[in-house]
Amino acid sequence: MNIVVSGSMAYDRIMDFPGRFSDHILPEKIHVLNVSFTVNSLREKFGGTAGNIAYALSLLGEKPVIVAAIGKDYHQYFDWLKKNNISCDGITIIEQELTACAYITTDQADNQITGFNPGAMKYPSSFNFEKTNSGESIVIISPGNLEDMMSYSSECKSWGIPYIFDPGQSLPMWEGQNLTRCIEGSDILISNDYELELITCKTGLDKRGLLERTGALITTLGEHGSIVTAKDCQVNIPAVKPRKTVDPTGAGDAYRAGLIKGLTQGKSVAESAKMGSVCASFAVENYGTQEYFFTMREFQERL
Repeated sequence: MNIVVSGSMAYDRIMDFPGRFSDHILPEKIHVLNVSFTVNSLREKFGGTAGNIAYALSLLGEKPVIVAAIGKDYHQYFDWLKKNNISCDGITIIEQELTACAYITTDQADNQITGFNPGAMKYPSSFNFEKTNSGESIVIISPGNLEDMMSYSSECKSWGIPYIFDPGQSLPMWEGQNLTRCIEGSDILISNDYELELITCKTGLDKRGLLERTGALITTLGEHGSIVTAKDCQVNIPAVKPRKTVDPTGAGDAYRAGLIKGLTQGKSVAESAKMGSVCASFAVENYGTQEYFFTMREFQERL
């Protein structure tokens, strides 16, 4: 089955500060804040929702098509994708911009200060779905360029292509009417519990109202698993216990990949969500969103 992954491509530049931010910020001077932190190290990791989901799908034996925009510093990321047998053909290169980048500084109390440059993500990737076989394809629309997210949901409906809508961290930028329009006609609406509250606030729709517009709701709850809600039932999906918990960042994207893998195999949404939990459990065992690895045998054993 053809899998199209729409979302973002990004570099995560991660820095560690050997102290506490609070020791260097004077509360009485917060209105004229001017601070500088000397960090111990800088690590660059591959990230972005589309890149993370596609990477996990490649571990599951799939060859997804990434639909996103990337900047002129794309070479290193493309090398990584090709190494993992992921096609770069659907990625649009924006030569006048750098790739989206998150600059994340963490102190010894696990507080974080993050700066994010959207860079090439400001531009739509303008993928053409005309040649996508509706009966043999599935699309996930994950957080990325807002114009892409709106147009791709519309195109999927026009061409009869099943799609998962995953607004995630893009939610603060949405207007309720546009958000409702994208949800309507989706096969699955996926979010964490906090994001679901934002969706209901922005759209004015409760769970019942949302289920009149999408086939199923999946609500992820981190270490507490997830909930699959359909019109006639609700199923609690337990989290899979990892060998160790190192970094939860990227677990949600891994969950989505496992979910999609199950759907391509004809499994129910609930059974597919269990595969999502398994995939997420591998992701949290390593630092970084594309640093983990598993074989299909290891995946099946944990499943």
